[in-house]
Amino acid sequence: MIFIMADDLGYGDLGCYGQQKIKTPRIDQMAAEGMKFSQMYAGATVCAPSRCVLMTGLHMGHTRVRGNTWVKENQSLKTDDLTVAELLKKAGYQTALTGKWGIGEAGTQGVPNLQGFDYFYGYLNQHNAHNYYPEFLWRNGKKVALRNIVDPSTISKGPTGKDSLGGVSTKKVDYSHDLVMQEALDFIDRSAKSPFFLYVALTIPHANNEAGRKVGDGQEVPDYGIYQNKDWKKQNKGQAAMVTRMDTGVGQILDRLKALKIDKNTLVIFTSDNGHHQEGGNDPEFFDANGPLRGMKRDLYEGGIRVPFIAWWPDTTPAGRTSDHIGYFGDLMATAADLAGIPCPKNLDSVSIAPTLTGKPKQQQQHRFLYWEFYEQGGKQAARQGKWKAVRMPMLTGKTELYNLDNDLGEANNIAEKHPDIVKQMEAMLHDAHTPDPLWKAGGKNKKKKSAPGDGKPRF
Repeated sequence: MIFIMADDLGYGDLGCYGQQKIKTPRIDQMAAEGMKFSQMYAGATVCAPSRCVLMTGLHMGHTRVRGNTWVKENQSLKTDDLTVAELLKKAGYQTALTGKWGIGEAGTQGVPNLQGFDYFYGYLNQHNAHNYYPEFLWRNGKKVALRNIVDPSTISKGPTGKDSLGGVSTKKVDYSHDLVMQEALDFIDRSAKSPFFLYVALTIPHANNEAGRKVGDGQEVPDYGIYQNKDWKKQNKGQAAMVTRMDTGVGQILDRLKALKIDKNTLVIFTSDNGHHQEGGNDPEFFDANGPLRGMKRDLYEGGIRVPFIAWWPDTTPAGRTSDHIGYFGDLMATAADLAGIPCPKNLDSVSIAPTLTGKPKQQQQHRFLYWEFYEQGGKQAARQGKWKAVRMPMLTGKTELYNLDNDLGEANNIAEKHPDIVKQMEAMLHDAHTPDPLWKAGGKNKKKKSAPGDGKPRF
């Protein structure tokens, strides 16, 4: 099993999801040879909690890490947390993570090697992961020095002034994305003869926010490739080049599986951790990054949480299909257990999508509802049940908005007043799904202008 996750890639950023300007031929081919999901969701609308939901099979009202924070203890899994990697390791799988972890700092119980991964190479801290030319990456519990040099004046200090994270490099030699992809290929090579689980947590196309603030361009990439001569601003060239470079890497993984003759025994999933960003100078409107959806990263409208999701498993997953199954990241746990032939842990928010992946949609179990929280911008909640989508801001106390996604994919028409009975039912879900955690309190004010509705016109 290989789970490839991009960082801040929008629902409309791939050719097979309607993208017109950015070229993604290998992922488009992957979709043509496999199954594309039209209604799959991330675990959260920002990085760390989405990854926590993915690893634990618990939604945002129950999972450990519920936001991005500078507090190490809050943003760390604990010893008693069970991850997908731990589950599969116990079932005899070799397990590896290459890329960005974000849910366990050095010196905590949450580091990958204490959470079920036999091998880890990449970033522990997600602020460090902003910089594509860092001075070091981690290999298991040791720092691996790179040839890059970071300008100390650009490093984020955090609220205490003690943390040294992120930054902009003045000497750029080793591009982290390329190193992460090579490590993934190397793991496949040495593990091909045994069952394995590989989690490839890419940083592309997340912006280097520190570079965006320092030089106005956070789209760090070695070259613009096929976009070099486009009459676009440099940040848009960089954004497109990052996505296309990622696409090439995905193709390399699929090619390696075929070369090793293990492609028919390997499920590969590609997705994104949340909706698209507007950081580092990137212009998402130029690329129509959310397609027909409303909102982006940090929203609980569809553009913040509905993500591209493609499954590829030759001769097992039906080719060229589009599934409208409604699922989310938390389903990886039950799916992995199902495919590995082991029991799924009890009391999770996880439903196996193995029946859909193996061409048996009539056997597919459905969620009663899906749930999300966000603790920034005053706090937000959202739930989906069938065609109904509820959004409440601020969380717990705000007025609930209601949308019928079957005929209003762009969430343009709040019909709460027309359906008080449905609102009441959805509010009961919002209440029941939220388990208070003293480490997580809604904060800040929502000063951002509310995102405009999407056009709701399907792109595929």
